[in-house]
Amino acid sequence: MLRWALTFFVIALIAGVLGFAGIAGAAADIAKIIFVIFVVLLVISLFSNAIRGKPPER
Repeated sequence: MLRWALTFFVIALIAGVLGFAGIAGAAADIAKIIFVIFVVLLVISLFSNAIRGKPPER
């Protein structure tokens, strides 16, 4: 999921440099939403593993 957020961020940067404001804004918004979802899922995963007493997998 983090890969998708980074992909949309790169698309937003490229579109912004080329002057496509609408596409850049939409891609940046999508990247922000996906990144927030990723962070929330990461925190939930860390808490659930801490409650179960399992160490992080490597």
